Amino acid sequence: MDTEAGDEVESDIDVTIARKDARPSEQLSRGRHARRRVPRSGLGEWDPASRGHDALETVLAQNTIRVPELLPIRYARMSASPWTYFRGAAAVMAADLASTPHTGIEVQLCGDAHVLNFGLWATPERNLYFDLRDFDETLPGPFEWDLERLATSLVVLGRENGVDARRSDRAVAAMTAAYCRKMRAYAKTPEIDIWYDRIDVAGLLGHFSSGIARHAEKLIETKAERRTSRGASRKFTETRDGRRRIREDAPFRTHVGDSQIELVQAVIAGYSESVDDHIWSLLSRFRVLDVVRQVVGVGSVGMRVYLALLEERRTGDPFFLQIKQAGPSVFERFLEPSRYDNHGARVVSGQRMLQSATDMFVGWTAVGDMNFYVRQFRDMKVIPDGEIIGPYLTEFATACGEVLARAHARSGDAEAIADYLGRGDKVGRAMVAFAHAYADQNERDHAQLVEAIEAGTVPCSVGW
Repeated sequence: MDTEAGDEVESDIDVTIARKDARPSEQLSRGRHARRRVPRSGLGEWDPASRGHDALETVLAQNTIRVPELLPIRYARMSASPWTYFRGAAAVMAADLASTPHTGIEVQLCGDAHVLNFGLWATPERNLYFDLRDFDETLPGPFEWDLERLATSLVVLGRENGVDARRSDRAVAAMTAAYCRKMRAYAKTPEIDIWYDRIDVAGLLGHFSSGIARHAEKLIETKAERRTSRGASRKFTETRDGRRRIREDAPFRTHVGDSQIELVQAVIAGYSESVDDHIWSLLSRFRVLDVVRQVVGVGSVGMRVYLALLEERRTGDPFFLQIKQAGPSVFERFLEPSRYDNHGARVVSGQRMLQSATDMFVGWTAVGDMNFYVRQFRDMKVIPDGEIIGPYLTEFATACGEVLARAHARSGDAEAIADYLGRGDKVGRAMVAFAHAYADQNERDHAQLVEAIEAGTVPCSVGW
């Protein structure tokens, strides 16, 4: 409208920043509508006849991008017990979850939210937060898939460590109740406050009795002090010919040939483009002394993983970077493909979305057709041990449920999720039922792998 000079015009300006997953206005009742697709009691159902794939074939199909000589170690670790199988069979559970109806309420999935993928993690300010710690399979997807994997892991881990089934049930119910309670709170919380929320050491230990908490606090402090680059240098390095080198422990930690050293050098050089200038300025004050190939975890065995020892040029202070190959998420066959053209970028971006604070050294790059992400090694990480947390499974599971709710609320619609979950214990009872049914399935799938190894159709290393 034209106005004469000096005229005053009153107007209301409403500028909205559009989200990539922007929801329609009627989505306020989206959670209730989702119950028509998947009744809450339906979360507890598992029908083996509907899975539509063979578990062993799904595991073996992951070989294509892995180092062939390391595959026997992978299968040895997976065959050790139903728990180690579960850790290595994220692809199997992804296919199974995808065979069931889902709510359609999306979040950034962790993708492998089993109970030991929660731990203490150092922030850039050197504070310890309790958080998710593994993001190799992260991808947007239905929120309940993370919840179901976490619930099942509590039962599988409980069986592994002699936890009474009723106690495992209480752990699953407590985890689910904590998730629901926190999600209801987040549904009424300003978005900024959700992103600032976190669980520190005190918040984690607050779930335990005072005596256990005091003992655990001392143990955490000791472990955190040791799990640094300086601690790793004392444990993993030796001086040979006047030069600090990484100590070998074949086949789990071995020096690599010239071609792989060149690969690692290319990764570190390319990685500079994905980190902020001030981080690269800091790293430029270090030189690479040594590189080894690592065998880590269960599910990651066979992927190219390298440990690079750096040394500060001025003081000789050691610093370790871990370089890890990234492939497609196990969920990409069933959901929308990642919007990132580099799977390392997918992992790092998912980590930043889900974690309350992320290692400032994380980044990614590609060399040829291989994608990689880079992170600091042993950044004061305190990783739980199944035998230790077994007697305190309910308390630990409660903290995990709170963390998972916060991660999902950051990336998804807390109001819709809370609306779907409702109140009462219906979802908790469904999670207990699903966890036991799928733990039984996991045992059958583990037995299938063991039989294939015994028949000689799947290679297996002895003394892994």
